[in-house]
Amino acid sequence: MNARRAYDVAVIGAGVFGAWTAYLIRRTGASVILIDQYGAGNKRASSGGETRIIRTGYGPDEIYSRSAARSTELWSELGKQAEQALFHRTGVLWLAREQDNYSMNTVATFERMNVAFERLTPAELERRFPQIQLGPIAWAILEVNAGVLMARRSVRAVVEAATRAGVTYVEESVLPPTGNSRLESVATSGGGRITARTFVFACGPWLPKVFPEILGQLINVTRQEVFYFGVPAGDYRFAPSVMPVWIDFNDLVYAIPDVGGSGFKIAIDAHGPEFDPDKGDRGATGEGLIAVRKYLSMRVPALADAPLLGSEVCQYENTSNGDFLIDRHPTLENVWLVGGGSGHGFKHGPTVGEYVVRRIAGGNDVEPRFSLASKTTIQRRSVY
Repeated sequence: MNARRAYDVAVIGAGVFGAWTAYLIRRTGASVILIDQYGAGNKRASSGGETRIIRTGYGPDEIYSRSAARSTELWSELGKQAEQALFHRTGVLWLAREQDNYSMNTVATFERMNVAFERLTPAELERRFPQIQLGPIAWAILEVNAGVLMARRSVRAVVEAATRAGVTYVEESVLPPTGNSRLESVATSGGGRITARTFVFACGPWLPKVFPEILGQLINVTRQEVFYFGVPAGDYRFAPSVMPVWIDFNDLVYAIPDVGGSGFKIAIDAHGPEFDPDKGDRGATGEGLIAVRKYLSMRVPALADAPLLGSEVCQYENTSNGDFLIDRHPTLENVWLVGGGSGHGFKHGPTVGEYVVRRIAGGNDVEPRFSLASKTTIQRRSVY
């Protein structure tokens, strides 16, 4: 391993949380090493895959709405620096029932934050988006400036920016740390050793494996299936210029238009079974495909029999309610735990990095919802 043996900060995990953390810490002048066992944006990572939704709407959870707004600014800046199209502004359409508290709270948050949105009636929805069958949908919110991040491309762009700024990037596996009060170094599977003053473990679904006694019961890793369907030739109804991203949290389904020719993406967002990110089978199940096609026949009938272009199996690393985990290790004073993306974390990578930088520097703006103490073993998802 061609890396320096002593650093100010070692970040383990080059997913979206770890990559942004390493990049932003380096910008403070600290020496930083970023380590990932499979490589940035790899197929096993929660930050892998083609696309992710970026939106400000979070119901009553304004903490995440403000985080998403700030992150959108930083993603846009990165795209300009990297000269890459990382963000596609498609808008995000929130499909709502008659009495839909989550959507009504989203509207209230948008109004407080001056987020650009439209409230659409069924007649307006039918006129503008006739490819979507409404059924029980009584109204909708169109978040105008939201859209899609190119996930794998974006993570790699952050890592490239970090290395240009002077971060050392290494692809190697780190062994679980040992120690009582302070961690001096970590060993790698290749026999190397990395020494640092501060360690940030941003390992996503591997956090329960690295710290089983602390996080084994607090982070629940679930198997999530995603499907891509081919749209008819010359049919622009599913192009990002015509169809927005849309979300129906009542049915726990989200869909992304045909961005970059990857196909119409759709997934059932309900938590799947437990999953091992190293050994788990990444092939989608027949049951999952049947469930998605059944939903398409109801909501997007024009794609009910569309050819399957591909599928992905990723994982969510879920905390008890969906809040992030960003806190100091309970016994190792110089170790930080960063994770719990819970299926919605990708967009927040920049602000997670900013928060970690402030915490490491001793900042007092501590968010209780991100604390280790707030996590429980009972799964009650409330943040989407």
